[in-house]
Amino acid sequence: MTLHEYNCAVDQHADGIYRFAVKHLRDLDTAKDVVQESFARLWQKLDDVDGGKVKSYLFTTAHHLLVDTARRDTRSTRMEERHEDLRWGTQSQPDLKEVLDAALATLPEVQRSVVLLRDLEGYSYEEIAELAGLNVTQVKVYIYRGRTALKEYIGSLENVL
Repeated sequence: MTLHEYNCAVDQHADGIYRFAVKHLRDLDTAKDVVQESFARLWQKLDDVDGGKVKSYLFTTAHHLLVDTARRDTRSTRMEERHEDLRWGTQSQPDLKEVLDAALATLPEVQRSVVLLRDLEGYSYEEIAELAGLNVTQVKVYIYRGRTALKEYIGSLENVL
């Protein structure tokens, strides 16, 4: 991979990785760190990565970083998560984005990743399988279970109203 190809990869894929990370983590600063670390790892492997597979490499790296970050963050909780009344106290009703983010937070990391890759980023089942290191059947099962869990969470009226 050449320097020009690396710069093109930054231009083409940075926004997609950032959107993926933000939806997964719900933290803008940590998402920026994931994007930066993904490109830093690509830079370290510049000679080993094929220019045609750079998108796959970046999203796979970001996926692994997101899973690692999520595992690390489960050990510590934020004050807003411990005290629900602080988070919802300023507004009378949560908006749909907040409800969706809360619903996504209930999913396991792998389900959340595959649902976001499919529904937010528009990847095919085969591409998701390659990025996440799963087979296509597992991807379909995780997406189905994730969507079902989201539907059940959002389907209850007390969460939306």
